[in-house]
Amino acid sequence: MFMNRLRELRKERGFTQIKMQMLTGIDQSDYSKLETGKRYYTFEQLKKLALALDTSMDYLAGLTDEKKPYPRRNG
Repeated sequence: MFMNRLRELRKERGFTQIKMQMLTGIDQSDYSKLETGKRYYTFEQLKKLALALDTSMDYLAGLTDEKKPYPRRNG
């Protein structure tokens, strides 16, 4: 589920894997492996992905079907 949501959100935003690398600092080849399920993500990677895709970590992890991110703290 995570891989499908990750790919769908990236495409909805019009981002390439290279753009995701620029936004998250996750190497494009590693990012590709995340999308295909050949690699598991770390907590920090999931956090960066959620921020870049303007969603919640819970949505990416399949814990909710709500794409909208939670309100974020300032600071």
